[in-house]
This record gives sequence, C-alpha cells and structure tokens, in this order.
Amino acid sequence: MEFIQCKREDDETGDKRTDTDSKGRFIIMIQKKWTVADAIVKELVEAGVDTIFGIVSIHNMPIYEALLEEGSIRMATARGESGAVNMADAYSRTTGKLGVVLTSTGAGAGNGAGSLTETWNSGTPLLHITGEADYNYIGKDLRYIHECKDQQKMMDGANKSSYLLRLPHQITPFMKTAIREALEVPKGPVTVSIPTNFQAKIIPENQFIETTIEPQDMKIAVPDKIIKAIASAKRPIVWTGDGIIHSGASEELLTLVEKIQPAVVTSESGKGAISEDHPLCIGNFAATPQFTELLEKSDLLVSIGVRFRETETAEGTLPLPENHIHIDLNPHAFNRNYDTKYGLIGDAKDVLQTINRALEEKEIQLDSSYVEEVKECRQAVRNDLIETIQPYGEFARVMNEQLPENTILVTDVTMHGYIWGNKLVDIHEPGNYLHMTGGGIGQGLPMAVGAKVAQPEKPVVLIAGDGGFMVNAGEMISAVQEDAPIIVLLFDDGGYGILQYYQDAAYGRQTAVHLKNPDFVMMAKSMGFEAEKAASINEFDKVLAKALSSNQSYMVVVDTDKIGDLKYEDSPEYIQSFRPHQ
Repeated sequence: MEFIQCKREDDETGDKRTDTDSKGRFIIMIQKKWTVADAIVKELVEAGVDTIFGIVSIHNMPIYEALLEEGSIRMATARGESGAVNMADAYSRTTGKLGVVLTSTGAGAGNGAGSLTETWNSGTPLLHITGEADYNYIGKDLRYIHECKDQQKMMDGANKSSYLLRLPHQITPFMKTAIREALEVPKGPVTVSIPTNFQAKIIPENQFIETTIEPQDMKIAVPDKIIKAIASAKRPIVWTGDGIIHSGASEELLTLVEKIQPAVVTSESGKGAISEDHPLCIGNFAATPQFTELLEKSDLLVSIGVRFRETETAEGTLPLPENHIHIDLNPHAFNRNYDTKYGLIGDAKDVLQTINRALEEKEIQLDSSYVEEVKECRQAVRNDLIETIQPYGEFARVMNEQLPENTILVTDVTMHGYIWGNKLVDIHEPGNYLHMTGGGIGQGLPMAVGAKVAQPEKPVVLIAGDGGFMVNAGEMISAVQEDAPIIVLLFDDGGYGILQYYQDAAYGRQTAVHLKNPDFVMMAKSMGFEAEKAASINEFDKVLAKALSSNQSYMVVVDTDKIGDLKYEDSPEYIQSFRPHQ
C-alpha cells in the first residue's frame, strides 16, 4: 500500500486525518490549527494590505510565521522600530493605502512612539501591531521580559487610539474595528497590542460578515449662494491642503482653477495637489509679504482640506477674507484656526465635481489684470527667496532641471529642507512630497526608504542635514537590503545649523550644537551606497546626474563649508522668546 504525505507539520499544531484519492490510495492529511496570529493576517489581507514593515522579536514571532504561511504580504525589514513606523507612514502617504507596521513589546513599541506622533500629526492611516507582555502579567509589576509600566497609556498618547486584546476569541472584530478606525476621518495611527500568550492560541476560524447598506445614487447639494459667490468673485484665491491629495481630487481642482483663474497657494502638505509649474500656482509661500497683499485684496477664499498650521499662517496672523468657503470631510476642521463663512462638509472630490458642474452653467467674468498680478506674485516670492539664500537657489534650479516629473521628494527637518527645498523644488504629482509634519528630526531617511518600497518605479530623493541624518543612519542598509535605491542629498555643516543661529541670536554664544561626524562618503560606501562629495554647484550638477542615472542608492555629500552658510533670519519677537521674559 502506498502512502502519500501531502503536508508535514507537528502534531501539536495540526489535526491528523486520513483520506483516499481517486485511485483508492490512503492520503495522510495534516490540517493546521487556526490561531490568533492567523486571524490577524487574514484581516490584513482582507483590508488589501500588501506590505508590512517591522522588526521580528520573540514577542511577535507567531505573527511573522503566520505572514510567511499566508504568503501574499511583503515583509520589509527595518533596523529600528522608529524607522519601521516612518517607512509605513511614507508607504501610506505615497499610495493612499493603509500603512502597517509590526513591532515588539515595551521598549520596541516605545521606540516607535516618536514616529507614531509624526503619523498622528500628518493624519496618516496606519495600523501599528505590537506585542504585549503575557496577559497574566500586565499591570502586576512582575518585570516580565520587555514589560512596560503602562504600554497602553504610552501608545494612547502617541496615537489616534490604542487597544489591548483581552479575549483571544474576539481577535477578528477587534482587528476590523482598529483598521476601520485608522481609515475613518480624521485618519490617523491606531495601535493594537496583542499579548504574547495570545498570539499562538488556537481559536475557531469564525466567518464574520459585515452587513452594509448599499449606497444609493445620491447627489451632493451645494447651495446656489455658494456657486454664485464663486462665480462672481473678481479676485479669488484657492488654498489647497492634503485633503485634495487624500481624496484624489487633483483633476477636479485643476478644472476649477482653469474655470475661475484664482491664485493657488498650497500648504506644505498640499504640495503636488496641483503641478507646481502651473502659472497660477504660487505654491507653498503663504506666509510671504506678496501673498499677504493678495489676501488683503481678495474677495473670496476657497480652502480645501487645509489645517492652517501656525507655521504657514505667520502664527495665525494672515488676513483671510471674510468671504471664506472651507471644504473638508472632517466636521471638526471648521473654525479651528480661522473663521469660516460657509463650511462644506464632504469629500473634496465629490464637492468639487458638484461645484464644477454648477459653474459650467455660469458665465465667469475673468479679470486679466488680476491673473497677471497672480503670475507676478508667483515669480516674486521665488525671486525673493532665491536672492536671500544664494548660492543654494542654484541647487534648487539644478534639481528642477534634472529631477524627472514623477520624482518623490522627501525633506527631513533641516534648514535646507524647510527653507528652500519645500518651496523651490517643484512637485508635479499628488503624493510625491513628504515632510515631517510634526517637526521631529531624522525621520527623512526611513521615510524615503518606505516611499521607494511603495513606488519602486519613481525616483526618491531625500534632502537631509548631517545632524538629523545620523538619528536613523542605520536605515541606509535597509534601503540596500530591500532593494529600494534612494538618493540622499546630505548637507553637511558639522552641527545643528538652525540651533547655532538661534543660540547666537538669543545669547551670543553656542553650546551642544557642534557635531563630530563620520566620513559620510566612506560610511555610505560601507553600506552599499555609491557616494561622492560636492563642493560647488557645478560638482553638484554633475554628481546628481550620475546619481539619477545609476539606478542605485547614492549619497551626495554637499560640503557647506566650501559652498557657504545658508542665510536665515527670524523675527526679533521669536528671538526674544528664548530670553528671560514675563
């Protein structure tokens, strides 16, 4: 008699049974037991997850095993939990999908907390799956391995929300709820903590079917007075945020712009909502004298998915017109920083489609002199900045000439990123600009790796400073291991440049802001990057071209000592805030 073993597993993890094939031969079948880890992976697959970032640990091994067994989800490995969260964040921002990260318990979850606050600031839908101590030990101060005094409280402070699995058999609705919450407006990160003794626990393979109401063909109603206000405006301004990008409404935005010919300004998160080479796109230049003058004379502002952050509104002092139409899916977004005359609650794409259809029937009297004024403002804000920061305006020119239009640009928290990189380097497609919304340094490198994993066909370029870069420098090897070639433009000034300026301006001396750096070229090469120095704009031009054509990870170390300091000057009021005051 012939025996055929179809699958081999330990009896402890499966049920053995026999059957016969069509020829009457006995077949030994081993059926794998269904566990909490399997249920977690099943929910990820059903949610459309195709990539997960993380670090394996004894406190998440069953979940990694379940991922391997299922087989359809790519497991991208980072070198630190902080970087893994950043990678998942960037993956979500550049694809519009749910980002997923898997970390260990206690210290591992805590390492990711700082990056989770960035994800919360940016409103990125992200699911953070982490281990937790054995459920029988939680909160008992028994110092179980990797135990944290209160992991739930720590995670709750860094996330939109945080949940602890308390009953293994409830894992499926538990995961469904967490995924749904991460994707619901206002979107944000959600942590689920799975105790170590639950992950491999055998449970029934339940089928949960969510009943839903089929959507009816509903038309969005926009009051006629709003359509009339838009159609009759002589000096309209459109201010776009990342709401346009999240809703995929760039085409509808362009239709509106072509119809009413407004000035278009973007938040930093909204870069790329409209191609920044559009003649009416002023760009990320809201807090400038030229745009302020346009605002003061404007008779209409249409803001779409904009938060009006203090850094982009001169700490809330920009003079917005009273005639302000604000479009946002989040009902809590209105009157948060500025008053709104008309608040339209809805998805930007749907609302703009309705407005555009209504405007087709309206005759718009365009003011050609205003259109020219907008174009002049667009050029003036750029010229002023270029003149202030020379020779680094030439670096932006070279980048605009060389970078393909589909390039993803990442700017870390560094002077070269937030003074000129986020303004002068044009972004042409939505989702192709990433910055640190919450202001934490060092997250740019893992963000760039995550973006490249998400969009392998697009070039990914990172602007970083030497201080911030070293925070997560180990993720260079992750780029190589994950076959995610990126280009790093590292501006090396031997310290924390912006803090050197602020200390000098406030106190007339400096402390703790000068850094001993490695040989960045040697370090990059040791990690599998190509690397060169650039000590002039001509060298930068040549090396950037080589990096782009290489199709491999490349570091360009810009020697700012040779090229010159980046000039920057803040307001006297802000400088005074660092000195003793009442």
